[in-house]
Amino acid sequence: MNRELEYMFIRSARVWIPDAEDVWKSAELTRDYKHGDATLHLMLEDATNIEHKLDPKTKNLPYLRNPDILVGENDLTALSYLHEPAVLHNLKVRFIDSKLIYTYCGIVLVAINPYETLQIYGSDIINAYSGQNMGDMDPHIFAVAEEAYKQMARDERNQSIIVSGESGAGKTVSAKYAMRYFATVSGSASEANVEDKVLASNPIMEAIGNAKTTRNDNSSRFGKYIEIGFDNRYRIIGANMRTYLLEKSRVVFQADEERNYHIFYQLCASAHLPEFKNLRLSTANAFLYTRQGRSPVIAGVDDTKELGTTRHAFTMLGINESYQMGLFQVLAAILHLGNVEIKERDSDSSLIAPNNAHLTAFCELVGVAYPDMSQWLCHRKLKTATETYVKPLPRLQATNARDALSKHIYAKLFNWIVEHVNKALITNVKQHSFIGVLDIYGFETFEINSFEQFCINYANEKLQQQFNMHVFKLEQEEYMKEQIPWTLIDFYDNQPCINLIEAKMGILDLLDEECKMPRGSDDTWAQKLYNTHLKTCSLFEKPRMSNRAFIIQHFADKVEYQCEGFLEKNKDTVNEEQINVMKASKFDLLVELFQDEDKAITPTGQVAGTGGRTRLSIKPEKGREKTSKEHKKTVGCQFRNSLQMLMDTLNATTPHYVRCIKPNDFKLAFSFDPKRAVQQLRACGVLETIRISAAGFPSRWTYQEFFSRYRVLMKQKDVLPDKKLTCRNVLETLVQDQDKYQFGKTKIFFRAGQVAYLEKLRADKLRAACIRIQKTIRCWLARKKYLRMRSAAITIQRFTRGYQARCLTKFMRRTAAATFIQKYQRMYVARKRYRQKQAAALAMQTILRAYMARQKYRALLRENKAVIIQKHIRGWLARCWYKRCLEAIVYLQCCIRRMRARWELKKLKIEARSVEHFKKLNKGMENKIMQLQRKIDEQVKDNRLTSEKLVGLENSYSVESEKMQKEVGRLRGIEEDAKNKTNQVSSLLEELERLRKELSVTQQEKKTIEDWAHTYRDEMEKLVGELKETNGVLKKDKDDLNRSIQEQSQQMTEKMARCIVEETQQLETDLNEERSRYQNLLTEHLRLEEKYDDLKEEMALSSNVSKPCHRRTDSTHSSNESEYTYNSEYAELEESSRISEDITRGMDTSLTLKLQKRLTELEQDKQLLRNELENKEDQFQRARARDDAEFKKARGAELEYESLKRQELESENKKLRHDLREMRQSLLGDAAANAGAPGSPAYKVLLDQLNSSCEELEVRKEEVLILRSQLVSQKEAMHHKETMTEPSVFAEDVTKLKDADEIKQAYVGLKDTTRLLEHQLQSQRRTYDNEVESLRGELQNVKEENNRQQQLLAQNLQLPPEARIEASLQHEITRLTNENLDLMEQLEKQDRTIRKLKKQLKVYSKRIGEMGAGQTEGQTSPGQLVEEPIHPVNIPRREKDFQGMLEYKKEDEMKLVKNLILELKPRGVAVNLIPGLPAYILFMCLRHADYVNDDQKVRTLLTSTINSIKKILKKRGDDFETVSFWLSNTCRFLHCLKQYSGDEAFMKHNTSRQNEHSLNNFDLAEYRQVISDLAIQIYQQLIKCMENLLQPMIVSGMLEHETIQGVSGVKPTGLRKRTSSIADEGTYTLDTILRQLSAFHSTMCQHGTDPELIKQVVKQEFYIIGAVTLNNLLLRKDMCSWSKGMQIRYNVSQLEEWLRDKGLMVCGAKETLEPLIQAAQLLQVKKKTDEDAEAICSMCLALTTAQIVKVLNLYTPVNEFEERVSVAFIRTIQTRLRDRCESPQLLMDTKMIYPVTFPFNPSSLALETIQIPSSLNLGFLTRV
Repeated sequence: MNRELEYMFIRSARVWIPDAEDVWKSAELTRDYKHGDATLHLMLEDATNIEHKLDPKTKNLPYLRNPDILVGENDLTALSYLHEPAVLHNLKVRFIDSKLIYTYCGIVLVAINPYETLQIYGSDIINAYSGQNMGDMDPHIFAVAEEAYKQMARDERNQSIIVSGESGAGKTVSAKYAMRYFATVSGSASEANVEDKVLASNPIMEAIGNAKTTRNDNSSRFGKYIEIGFDNRYRIIGANMRTYLLEKSRVVFQADEERNYHIFYQLCASAHLPEFKNLRLSTANAFLYTRQGRSPVIAGVDDTKELGTTRHAFTMLGINESYQMGLFQVLAAILHLGNVEIKERDSDSSLIAPNNAHLTAFCELVGVAYPDMSQWLCHRKLKTATETYVKPLPRLQATNARDALSKHIYAKLFNWIVEHVNKALITNVKQHSFIGVLDIYGFETFEINSFEQFCINYANEKLQQQFNMHVFKLEQEEYMKEQIPWTLIDFYDNQPCINLIEAKMGILDLLDEECKMPRGSDDTWAQKLYNTHLKTCSLFEKPRMSNRAFIIQHFADKVEYQCEGFLEKNKDTVNEEQINVMKASKFDLLVELFQDEDKAITPTGQVAGTGGRTRLSIKPEKGREKTSKEHKKTVGCQFRNSLQMLMDTLNATTPHYVRCIKPNDFKLAFSFDPKRAVQQLRACGVLETIRISAAGFPSRWTYQEFFSRYRVLMKQKDVLPDKKLTCRNVLETLVQDQDKYQFGKTKIFFRAGQVAYLEKLRADKLRAACIRIQKTIRCWLARKKYLRMRSAAITIQRFTRGYQARCLTKFMRRTAAATFIQKYQRMYVARKRYRQKQAAALAMQTILRAYMARQKYRALLRENKAVIIQKHIRGWLARCWYKRCLEAIVYLQCCIRRMRARWELKKLKIEARSVEHFKKLNKGMENKIMQLQRKIDEQVKDNRLTSEKLVGLENSYSVESEKMQKEVGRLRGIEEDAKNKTNQVSSLLEELERLRKELSVTQQEKKTIEDWAHTYRDEMEKLVGELKETNGVLKKDKDDLNRSIQEQSQQMTEKMARCIVEETQQLETDLNEERSRYQNLLTEHLRLEEKYDDLKEEMALSSNVSKPCHRRTDSTHSSNESEYTYNSEYAELEESSRISEDITRGMDTSLTLKLQKRLTELEQDKQLLRNELENKEDQFQRARARDDAEFKKARGAELEYESLKRQELESENKKLRHDLREMRQSLLGDAAANAGAPGSPAYKVLLDQLNSSCEELEVRKEEVLILRSQLVSQKEAMHHKETMTEPSVFAEDVTKLKDADEIKQAYVGLKDTTRLLEHQLQSQRRTYDNEVESLRGELQNVKEENNRQQQLLAQNLQLPPEARIEASLQHEITRLTNENLDLMEQLEKQDRTIRKLKKQLKVYSKRIGEMGAGQTEGQTSPGQLVEEPIHPVNIPRREKDFQGMLEYKKEDEMKLVKNLILELKPRGVAVNLIPGLPAYILFMCLRHADYVNDDQKVRTLLTSTINSIKKILKKRGDDFETVSFWLSNTCRFLHCLKQYSGDEAFMKHNTSRQNEHSLNNFDLAEYRQVISDLAIQIYQQLIKCMENLLQPMIVSGMLEHETIQGVSGVKPTGLRKRTSSIADEGTYTLDTILRQLSAFHSTMCQHGTDPELIKQVVKQEFYIIGAVTLNNLLLRKDMCSWSKGMQIRYNVSQLEEWLRDKGLMVCGAKETLEPLIQAAQLLQVKKKTDEDAEAICSMCLALTTAQIVKVLNLYTPVNEFEERVSVAFIRTIQTRLRDRCESPQLLMDTKMIYPVTFPFNPSSLALETIQIPSSLNLGFLTRV
């Protein structure tokens, strides 16, 4: 990398360093880099510290890593640092983390094969991308297709889409989806369904041209270029296909794990079908050509089903069944030919065994002779100058010849199919433009590369050159457009490599030259290559270890080609005799395949010619030799020519590039191998595009986007009104080096890395601002918390100190009181205690002193006795001690003495010998004798004392013995007495024993009784306990039963309620589904009708062109009304059908039959749905009717009397009317009699009778009215009572009333009174209702006038002053004109009234004159009276009131329809009309037709009305006001038909006067259904109008426009610029949407649309807004951010506010926005922990799992402070949502229309009060 960005290499900067496994590895600098350092101190992502050494020669620094907010961008050119690791990392992040397979790289779409089926190609996705700018949506193949289609229509220039890549990268699928997009979006220019045929060519070409390889299960083994043709309206009219370099060798050989072409396996899998029995096929393993790869089955592919698809495609393209079987026959013959075993006869010849089964099958299938075929498979002809001879072939050559024939036949078959596919796709319509789709192989390099790889890489060299030049051209155009100084950019030019291949003496030339040599070989050709190019071309090399290979340095990599087989594949020879045998075939198709052998080969790159050895004849002709030489073009020459044609075509079009990348070699889903990806990126030119972009100014911003993004880097004083100048000043301040950027006309151009630098400055500024904001907010929060705590502490202290002071005061007061009390208490206690102590002390002293005296006495006594005892004891002890001492002393003395004696004995023995010894001995003996004498005296004295003591003891003993003897005597006497007593005791004991026995018996009996009593008591207690337990158990069981019964009843009630609710919901769901299906069928029916009308118009136009003198108008009757029209209409339809048949004679009748069949099916489906809908509705009606019938039975008895009385009154009324009529006739009939002249008695009598009859008639009328009103009120009361009480109670009460006569009489009186009161009350109520109605009408008129004035005022305010004055004048003129018309109408009415009154006045004056003359003439006699004739009297009839009917003549019907429907403009005359006036007028005309019982008039009026409404909607169906106006009137007309139908269900809310206006003669229920269908069609048309108006506004207003300015900034974008979110002039905003919604609402309200219908329309509007917004959000990665979620929630709140203002919150519109609301919330919630995942799962209930995961994958931080969603979190969400049962569809269906209902809405407007304005030009209508 260059050293211009050294200042960016600071601590914490991230860089990319090379890695052996991952290609590039990310690292972070741990130290700042200083200029001159040889190493960089880095830390890897695993926290490993390393030292990266710089190249000592170049000193290039490693690549810098982009900021995190730029990672994952849609366009690689949006990256600030454009280099290989950045591209690789961005693709990996999008592919692995976000599961996005498409990415833009400037003008290139990079498509990575996911090896998994993705739900991103449905029709909903196509509709979402249709009409969108390429940069506005996420990258997609549909975006490229839309861009090509749009540029074709806009620039009037042909387009090309070039799809390239390795095998298995997904080229075929991408091309297929591009063609599907064109077929779906554009449609076809005719009814031939060309777009379906274009798509149908794909299965055919895949079957015969695709095969399984080790890299791809459906690899295209040929290149194709499909030109899709369009007419001047850009509709598909046809297509043309060109193919390149079919891999014929695959027919005869397949490598391991590969297959032959799919068609062979499809045939083998379908061999069991009856039609394939004659092909003699079996499994694929039975044929050599299909078993070599040892992989006959592809997982997940059903070959039998695929063959059915292929056959269907053949049929659709016009290849009939016989041709299909012929093709399959040829393919089966190829398989049998491969199994023909050729045996070796000898080393130079071979043979085929006779009757070889496979060869026999081959010959039978292709219709050739077995001997000829067997002969020329093993032989060939050789021609010399003079003769021709046959030479046998060795076994190997014969096998090769057999395989060459198989390849040749397959190539011919392939070309034939392509040719017929092109014929089927070509139409006669002139092609205006085309879009070409090139599906061609990418750059290939294998271990062994041969001729095929050489041609493929040669084609890629040419395409890469064209690609480089196009990219360079675009860059140059961009710079020139922006007036940026253009500097030459060094880019790789592969022209030298192309020259090496195709120039003179190039590789292809040398190859063709070698092929012409008689003994040319691969080795000699290799040597020529070495000699020619090895030293002259640096791109050509020779391998070191081989002389049969060469190396070419291609633009992508070096490739080593093996020369073996080059010549043979280039010549592509086939034995000519074998071809002749084929031409002589009896099989027509095979002959057709080989009939063009002598014609020139079309440049398709296929093997089309035979080599020089195949065209032999015994007598060659000159002309034929010349032709043969011309046709002997080699495969390389043909390929070069076709490739040049392709390049010419591409250069004449605008190219669009799709580069398909294969992520791994193991077909693992969403697994990314960086090594393989980098290799392909280098090969497909993506990195070259990046390099070219990075060499100049890759980052480009508009001034507005730059200002919006980096506004934070500007100070307030830097912001100028001119944003361009502002950006200049700021950028010059921020970036000092002027070479780092350039200012264009509309954009700012930046060098690589500058955007990252600006982003760093922006992030630093935002970080500093965040820190300051955090500091301030934390300070504010801490201070607020401190002040709150301080205030709380002060408050607590205040209350605490007050409490403590109160406590202290209380304590002190209590202490003083306690001290006072204690003083006296203590004094009392002390005194009392003193006295007690004193008394106690005295008593104690007394006792103590006595006790002490006694104790002292006792002590003295004890002491005395103790002294005595002590004396004796001490004496005894002394004696004992003395004795012991004495004994011890004696013993000691003895011992000592013995020792001394011994010593003395020794001495004595010594002294015995001397005299001294004897002297001493004697002296010692004398002393001893004296001592012994003294001792004896003492002993005697002691003995004397002892004897005295013994004497005393004997005396005392004798005394005691005497006493004992006396006692013994006394005891002996007592013993005698005891013996006597013993005898008495024995008798007493016996008696006692007897008594004891009796007592024991008695006790036993008592015990027995007690035991029995205890037993009985225990038994009773036990029994009572058992009974109590039983009673308790029974009570418990009873309680349990009661509880269980209650629970069961409650459960049953709840269950029944739930079941009823569920059934109701299910019925509603089914009803809605049926309605939806029915309405969809109506839509389809309407579409077919429109197509039918268009076809009729086209046919009529063609007939007019051919015969201008015969012009016919087609019938306007639709098939929908044909069910209800009269016979003449059937005749007209038949006539029109005959006319159409005459016109369409010679045209395509199959199309007409298909349309008629489809129309019949739709009508049947429609009728079935209608019947089901009626059944559903009849269920509710029957239930309601059943309840009404039960109620009527209970009430019928009481109503019988009233009905009889009413009938009696009516009969009397009729009788009186009859009498009155007869009297009038009698008065008028006898003109000659004068007896009844005025003034005569007879005349007076008759007059009196007449007056009395009239009075009685009026009375009867009043009674009838009273009875009718009473019946109505009683019905309402009974209905109310039925809902409040049980019918059985009511029936019992009625029975009691009937049984009681007196109560009945009271009831009759009470009823009469009640009748009178009700009559008075009703009269007052009618007066009040009339007044209220008139006031409401006036108020409504005032409101309408006010709304109209406000609308006009608002419109005028938007106009310029001159136009405003003119509009006000025009409005005033219109108002005055209307007022004049109304005044003129009133004047005419008054004139008519005056004339009528004058006529009556004349009649009355004449009558008065006659009466006066009679009085003067006559005081005559009665006889004269009788004889005088009675003059006739003219009694005038009172004029009837207006009955709410309009009469018209039959010839005025078209005028009525024309003035009232066709020429009525909602913006003109209809603005001042009352809502629904056309509907009222039509119904009043219909009422008159019903009144006069004219069924023909009713039918023609209804049919003309329906057809005219359809006609005006077809003509002005895109005008919202027109559609809304006629939707309102159609619904009103439908309500009128229901309201005045006479059905009780619809007459509940009618007044008595309205009930009199009901239809009497016709039941128009069927026409009500037709009009309801018409209303549904108008409603759907209204929704389409609204959608067309809202669609362009939704995305811009809801997503792109920043309603809250400054919340989100624009991220850096790449070459594919998306629509700016900054509001420019003409940009739609949310206010635009709200204004449009308000306009819709006000228009519908002005037209008098039903409120319930308005709610449904608003609900549909909001659904469209929510669905379109959410769909675009799911397809736009740049919109999935936190700030955008805030914008969306604010916009939704504004929509809810609009609903609240309009009073539409309960219409269900808000619920339709719930998915969008939850998506916005999902963008804003935390997305880290498991708790967040749980919250998201519980929150996003309206979103599907696919939508939630998509939003999380697309979530993109706009600033560095936001964090991306981790892959682990997304997996957690998927795990939690795994159990959801929902549709896998990603996008919402924007075309879905809720089923519409038309709730009955009766009108309170009386028909007789309606006035028809003269502005409608309906003067021919007569009021009846």
